[in-house]
Amino acid sequence: MGRITGSWLSGPSADPGDPAIGEFPGEQLGLPKEGAGSLPGMARRIAALFLDWMISLGLSAAIEGGMPNSSLTLLIWFVIGVGAVALFGFTPGQYFLRLRVIRIDAPVTVGFVRALARQVLLVFVVPALFTDADGRGMHDRATGTAVVRAR
Repeated sequence: MGRITGSWLSGPSADPGDPAIGEFPGEQLGLPKEGAGSLPGMARRIAALFLDWMISLGLSAAIEGGMPNSSLTLLIWFVIGVGAVALFGFTPGQYFLRLRVIRIDAPVTVGFVRALARQVLLVFVVPALFTDADGRGMHDRATGTAVVRAR
């Protein structure tokens, strides 16, 4: 008699010919392996987020007269994230690191509603830390978006 727990504890069988697993991140999304439109690494996306936060921190300090307010910094970061992604497809930090946010279901702009939902999820940070096989965070999966190389 076989072990009952063996079927679910051992996980799915790893078939090397399985077409559901892509050869590179983004292949299942129809994105290229390298160059413009390909998925960047986590370090580049974190650096863009850091730049956006530093810009928000600087604006908060300028508004408060020297000492930044953490709530105001978060609000500025939130507004910049929603507005810039909805209007241009990238935040200032993403622009400097040559990244942009795209919709993976259609070749149109991200739009206000998706940008708002994406930024709301990013406020909680945790969704961005959990990524899928393509390296997309839960916030991108939930909104049908992806951060890709712009050039």
